[in-house]
Amino acid sequence: MGNLKAYVLLITSIGKELDVVNDLKKIEGVKDGTPVYGEYDVVIEIEGKSLDDVNRTISQIRRNPNIIRTVTLISM
Repeated sequence: MGNLKAYVLLITSIGKELDVVNDLKKIEGVKDGTPVYGEYDVVIEIEGKSLDDVNRTISQIRRNPNIIRTVTLISM
């Protein structure tokens, strides 16, 4: 089976979008990240060999103090 892909939608502290993207891109499993306009502030793309890998990456993402809320979408 190929890699599992997921997208994490983030709400960040005001003005911290770019800082969050730059910090999260250093985490293993984070493939890309971009600030966006709308209900969410940042979209992060992550990849892992298994659900455990994806969960580990998401746990690291959530440790960032500038993130207020996350929503995870796992690709089918």
